[in-house]
Amino acid sequence: MTPLVSWDDYRTVLAVSVARSLAGAADQLGVNQSTVFRRLGAMEERLGARLFERSRTGYSLTAAGEGMVRLAEKMAEEITDFERQLTGQDLRPQGDLRVTTNDTLVVHLLTPIFASFRRKFPEITLDVVIGNQSLNLSKRDADVAIRATNDPPETLVGRRLAAVPWAIYGAESLGITSLDPVDYRSHSWIGLGDNLSGLKPARWLVQNVGEDRIGWKINTVLGLAEAVAEGAGLGLLPCFIAQTFPNLVPLSEPKQEFFGALWLLTHPDLRATARVRVFMDHVAAEITKRRGEIEGEHLSTAKAG
Repeated sequence: MTPLVSWDDYRTVLAVSVARSLAGAADQLGVNQSTVFRRLGAMEERLGARLFERSRTGYSLTAAGEGMVRLAEKMAEEITDFERQLTGQDLRPQGDLRVTTNDTLVVHLLTPIFASFRRKFPEITLDVVIGNQSLNLSKRDADVAIRATNDPPETLVGRRLAAVPWAIYGAESLGITSLDPVDYRSHSWIGLGDNLSGLKPARWLVQNVGEDRIGWKINTVLGLAEAVAEGAGLGLLPCFIAQTFPNLVPLSEPKQEFFGALWLLTHPDLRATARVRVFMDHVAAEITKRRGEIEGEHLSTAKAG
């Protein structure tokens, strides 16, 4: 007996419920809008029930649609779990490997490490996803995450690779060689954007300098470093990144209250996968070689701020 509803039908309803529009659902599913329209109409006809109410504000679920979405979400989760378990049984170091990290780490640390990994394991294709927001490794948005964080998700496993100290920096062109806390508010500062406002350095800057002295905000540490190096203001930066700018002057010792940590993370079901295992081993070994540089062992600083 042919089922009234296929998995593609469930996926379609789920996509429309999330996007609240046919166009948005089509983007998610990789099909055109007319295909979504036909699928939805045929499905409602077979079931004899309306799944969505159409209005100017978009598509909203009916009671029947809500029940179908709950089942679709459960099915999607179980399928993802099964795929992840199968992937974890793979014993060959080959295939695609999706890695998520941020732009700062790619530019200042990871690119040569990724390049050496590809030379060593040419049968593994790296798909590097750059962003400051963490992807969901449980849903296979990525296989491995490389993040600077103090609180890695409890659902993931991995290794703490290095401490990430931060300090106050300014451009040499500003002519500042030392900085007393009483002088903080006499300078213009550059801070992190709202998406990174939860970071300890961002909170410290607001508390110790004040919002009114932050004349420029930017939503990436990479951009922050570039702006401080241009002399547009003082800023808090990870020491290993600041050291790559010859014109930046450290104006404080690394501040212990907002040290971060560099983590290499994966989902427990994937850690035995050959390509995940060899990648994590390689990255850990290469970062260990650079640990002194990352942790600022040779940092030449001014008086503590």
